[in-house]
Amino acid sequence: MLDIKKIRSDFPILHQMVHDSPLVYFDNGATTQKPDRVISRVQQYYENENSNIHRGVHYLSQEATSMHEEAREVIRKFINAPQSKEVIFTKGTTESINLVASSFGKKFISEGDEIIVSEMEHHANIVPWQLLCEEKGAHLKVIPIFEDGSLDMEAFKNLLSDKTKMVAIAHISNVMGIINPIKEIIDLAHARNIPVLIDGAQGVSHTKVDVQALDCDFYVFSGHKLFAPMGIGVLYGKETWLEQMPPYQSGGEMIDQVSFEKTTFNELPFKFEAGTPNVGGALGLAEAIKYISEIGLDDIEAYEKDLLEYGTQRLLEIEDLRIIGTNANKASVISFVFEKIHHFDAGTILDQMGIAVRTGNHCAQPLMKRFGISGTIRAAFAFYNTREEIDMMVVAINRMRKMFV
Repeated sequence: MLDIKKIRSDFPILHQMVHDSPLVYFDNGATTQKPDRVISRVQQYYENENSNIHRGVHYLSQEATSMHEEAREVIRKFINAPQSKEVIFTKGTTESINLVASSFGKKFISEGDEIIVSEMEHHANIVPWQLLCEEKGAHLKVIPIFEDGSLDMEAFKNLLSDKTKMVAIAHISNVMGIINPIKEIIDLAHARNIPVLIDGAQGVSHTKVDVQALDCDFYVFSGHKLFAPMGIGVLYGKETWLEQMPPYQSGGEMIDQVSFEKTTFNELPFKFEAGTPNVGGALGLAEAIKYISEIGLDDIEAYEKDLLEYGTQRLLEIEDLRIIGTNANKASVISFVFEKIHHFDAGTILDQMGIAVRTGNHCAQPLMKRFGISGTIRAAFAFYNTREEIDMMVVAINRMRKMFV
């Protein structure tokens, strides 16, 4: 069992009033809050350790370089990557996907090839592939979903062909919380020698990730959805792919030798890390991983499942409320709509009562079209949330509904 009182005391932002009400923060799908020790770690870096890395012989540069590479190793262990050089630092999930789409696409995508995504994807896992297809004359294929939000796996099997060169799929839907059968997807794709990229933006904070057990070719995620700072993310890629892919950006750090006649590139992972890195962000991400690992991901997952079940039960008590994504295999994310109340109006009124939820299309317009809606109200729970906060949200929703009767 988690010590929720102790955990909540670790997050300073949670202890404030918003519009004269206690803050109830259920916008964890957009970004998570940061514990004291993560904030302190970043502050410590800038106060005492700040230096550019890999380029200096002086003490601070050597220390910062060492800590940055130690952070990479913490991340490697967290996702069980075989080698630290397969862990690439990026700005976040979006940049990681763009890196693979651009670099992999240059090398391996040709006219007539096909790339498969799903109907539930975040725009960041649609648009980069769409642009690549337009550039190369390739085709984007889409796995449909059922009414409960789950993937149509038979349709997916039928989409796979000799023309398929990449499958890019979300681990967990950012809108519905649906957990996709990514291991089955990877195995089916690999049976045809097709690589798979997993968008883990919502995955890493809700469940254990073992990239070796999954056997995925690429796994991407953002630090800010893992209780770490914004502006830092990770691309895990199998060495066999990363070695073949050309650099994504050019400049400092990613080079070996430069002349006006010829430039050669640095070894992994630096080949894909052009420019000055976000060292403070990397250290903050490593500290966040240490923090949640000490609490225990299994306990976090079990606790969040309880919040999901309780939240679902309480929300279904509300008249005219419809949950989008009802499949039982879910993480702690609930999206819901009202037939006669616009999601933006609902979110604005809930905010006046201290309830922070996300409203809109959640960067998933094709999914909204699938369900015939313009957007949803999304409550995404983290391990620092409580049943009592869910009760507060339900009270606020019922008060909000009365304004529209």
